[in-house]
Amino acid sequence: MSSPQDNAQQASALSLFVTCSKGLEGLLENELRDCGAQQVRQSVAGVYCSADLRIAYRLIMFSRLCNRVILLLAEGPVLDADDLYDSASVVDWSEHLLSGHTLLVSAAGGTEQLIHTQFIAQRIKDAIVDQFRNKGLERPNVSRDAPDLLIHAVIKKDRLSLGIDLAGVSLHRRHYRLEQGEAPLKETLAAALLMRAGWPQREHPKPLLYDPMCGSGTLLIEGVLMALDIAPGLVRDSGLTRWPHHRADLWQEVRQEAEARKIAARDWQGMAMGSDLDPRAIERARRNAQRAGVEAFVRLTEGGLAQTHLSEAPSLVICNPPYAERLGEQTEVELLYAELGAWLRDNAMGATAAIFTAKPEWGKLLGIHSHKQYALFNGALPAKLLLMRVNEDSIYTKRQGVEAPPNAEQGASVAAVQFELDNGAQMFANRLRKNLRSLGKWARTQGHECYRLYDADMPEYSFAIDCYGTHIHMQEYKAPATISEEDAAQRRRQAYQALCVVMQDSLQIPPQQISLKVREKQKGSEQYRPTRNEGEDFVVHEGEARFIVNLERYLDTGLFLDHRPIRQWIYEHSRNCHFLNLYCYTATASVHAALGGALSTTSVDLSRTYLQWAQRNFELNNIDLREHALVQSDCLSFLQEAQQEYDLIFLDPPTFSNSKSTENVLDIQRDHQELIGHCMRVLAPNGLLIFSNNHRRFILDEELNESFLVQDCSPASIDKDFARNPKIHRTWFIRHR
Repeated sequence: MSSPQDNAQQASALSLFVTCSKGLEGLLENELRDCGAQQVRQSVAGVYCSADLRIAYRLIMFSRLCNRVILLLAEGPVLDADDLYDSASVVDWSEHLLSGHTLLVSAAGGTEQLIHTQFIAQRIKDAIVDQFRNKGLERPNVSRDAPDLLIHAVIKKDRLSLGIDLAGVSLHRRHYRLEQGEAPLKETLAAALLMRAGWPQREHPKPLLYDPMCGSGTLLIEGVLMALDIAPGLVRDSGLTRWPHHRADLWQEVRQEAEARKIAARDWQGMAMGSDLDPRAIERARRNAQRAGVEAFVRLTEGGLAQTHLSEAPSLVICNPPYAERLGEQTEVELLYAELGAWLRDNAMGATAAIFTAKPEWGKLLGIHSHKQYALFNGALPAKLLLMRVNEDSIYTKRQGVEAPPNAEQGASVAAVQFELDNGAQMFANRLRKNLRSLGKWARTQGHECYRLYDADMPEYSFAIDCYGTHIHMQEYKAPATISEEDAAQRRRQAYQALCVVMQDSLQIPPQQISLKVREKQKGSEQYRPTRNEGEDFVVHEGEARFIVNLERYLDTGLFLDHRPIRQWIYEHSRNCHFLNLYCYTATASVHAALGGALSTTSVDLSRTYLQWAQRNFELNNIDLREHALVQSDCLSFLQEAQQEYDLIFLDPPTFSNSKSTENVLDIQRDHQELIGHCMRVLAPNGLLIFSNNHRRFILDEELNESFLVQDCSPASIDKDFARNPKIHRTWFIRHR
């Protein structure tokens, strides 16, 4: 039974401030009015209102947009620490916090004298504790993990607002999302995007919600929860704080109302569908849907736009495309927007499309007019929701582009993307076509599946473009400081668009098989550090060998194309040899030696990752590893301890290298004489050391010519596709005198 004080609390109007993300205030105001709140007034990142306790509970249960429901207890001017202490002391805290309970103060804002939020929170806590002591009551303690009472203090324009959080946790957190990927979309923002897009579409008998880049499934799950009228409060694992005036009976009544509404909505005939390129994201989304209890209404598939063809037209397509966070990603994301526009025109005619983007100017790449735009925030990042009706009246980029390549997967829809090339891009495209006629023909004649197509031929377009079978690797050399990022971005966009057009036209290679990276000087172990993209492993052929390459996972691909002639020479001259490969990388030279008839090979590298890659290369070529050792070691340390004699040694060190796993720091200009000396110690009397490096200003020590027979073989070690850049590497054959 409730006390008279509780009844008075229920009957009296409470002053509330309901917080939300910036940009959601208008939608939140509608929710507050629907729940029965009075005197509703918008502010920045929240809405003020007057409500009784039942309505406050309905806000906590039903609001899909609010973060916190704050009961305001005091407001007044503050300038310094004394004002702050006095303002906090005005509240009778024994009315809101029982003896022995715990508290936590959260502070935001400040004044010229109150600049540290931690100090503001500490001063308010002191006022509360002192008040309990002065009344002879047991003082409350601070709990950072699970306080009985969460107190909020906000100072804005020298005025303090002090209140308590009735729920005790941020209401954007739903229990289902225990797993999330990169750049997750908050549940409250996801709900707001769906509301702005007109979801749930009650006018459709069988509405279909589709997210082609669903990630962990937040938009889909929130969409189903909204359609089924499942209150957010039912999918949270938190209750209310231990505020003394909480009414368990009222909260139970509100919960029963939510349960009744959920049951009544079970006749919904709609569906939510999503896809994503990342299989891990699909699994996370599937588990999240199960935890939310909506898995029966969510259908998930792995694949990108090119692999997605819907059997039934969606009524709403909504997505949050990735942002270009890394240098080099912008052009890829722009291509994705163009591809998304083509997909919408082919698969979603008659639907509404809602695209949430931090780059609204990229919306033009979709080729579809938006009829509404809403300014919002994704965290602190300004963004816009673009709403468009996909029909003949709104489309201004008609269907056009290159047909799907003949080797496209049966039934797959490869989005046709056609860029309108400007003068710079057209000039670059012409150079690529010229190179394809010359280098492409040469590569086919020589049987080279992997070759360099372009290497900064035009100074203003400083890229290296390599063909790996039906995949293209495009690396941008880091622009000099004299080139602005705007100019560099424009050239990157022109080059990438031109490459996409030429590859589709000439080789039927779709844009999805073009990888773009920015290449710059790496320090220490950075060359071994994975990128954010896992990419895909695929197999390429080189002579008699097959190798695993990956164009995304690391800065290098697994196969140095410029060393192709050296690997071929090793294949032809390794029969009955004991072969040593130092700084072996993925041991491609060792594989050639083994296929060429080497009695044994020893491949040495400090990177466990690359040695594992090397093992896969050996296994791919069906080579028994019992006579082919993979040694994880610093090469200098290995040479100092080596006892075996080798007939053929390949020494291809980096220009500079250091690692936490060794004390040796390699500087090839400084250390090459010592390295070569150690190699010659273990080289057989009639053996050969092949020494190569890619240091552009490297000078071989003259003293080596006095001790050994040294032959500069650099011109012969560089094939036609690298002839424009003779400094790509230097190579010497070194023998005993």
